[in-house]
Amino acid sequence: MSYKTIVVNLAADAEPGPIVKLAAEMAHRFNAHLIGFAAADVPPLVSTGEGLVYEGEVMQVKRQEIEKRLAELRDSFEKFVPHSISSQWRQYICGPTRALGLVARSADLIVTADGGEDVFRALDIGSLVLGAGRPVLVLGGNAEHLVGKTVLVAWKDSREARRALSDALPLLAKAKEVVVATMEAGSGTDVQDSLADVAVFLEQHDIKARTEMVAGAADGEGLVAFARAVHADLIVSGAYGHSRLREWAFGGITRSLIGEKSISRLFSN
Repeated sequence: MSYKTIVVNLAADAEPGPIVKLAAEMAHRFNAHLIGFAAADVPPLVSTGEGLVYEGEVMQVKRQEIEKRLAELRDSFEKFVPHSISSQWRQYICGPTRALGLVARSADLIVTADGGEDVFRALDIGSLVLGAGRPVLVLGGNAEHLVGKTVLVAWKDSREARRALSDALPLLAKAKEVVVATMEAGSGTDVQDSLADVAVFLEQHDIKARTEMVAGAADGEGLVAFARAVHADLIVSGAYGHSRLREWAFGGITRSLIGEKSISRLFSN
């Protein structure tokens, strides 16, 4: 298994160089086709006591500004992607989360930096993970390289975690160390058998992994602390084992990992 098509999201308000270089390296590593993507939208008309904030002429100006920015991002993509890599460009004047979800139909993997609050110019990572139907690699910091030297698989015997494990196989196969860790309560045979089965599954894909049972509460902070302890530079996790509404109300590992910006994370749902 490998990634044959990778789509990289270039945020409208971010420097494109680092993420394009990283995505190009990944495309070279996996001999994959690379799709550059960017999108932004004009906010709708807003009614105030003085009338409409955005009138037709103002909205047209804003649309032209977006078109100019998208053209700049395309130039950067074409500049930083070597000619030896098969690539193409896609851009939309549309909400980026929705547009990227559509483009993801033709990709094996989505690569992006963290999202933002402006839904007209930045991704909602949680909505993207839930709707895209593809693994989403969210890069930590301003990394220009994804080494994947030590990969932590956050294991829970759930559909989402199983999907994430399979989606991450190409990255796991190239890692120097793979750690499969669970924060499930207890140390019964069911949990131990679950970890053992995962190790066997990976071994059948020629991936050697060690397993760990992490003590303490099953929360995002504990998982990130463990990731740092084993020097992981990538966390693989299933997303939203509970409903997103419950995670928003009570907190959850997915919500914590989305907010964690120092380590790269791969999410599947």
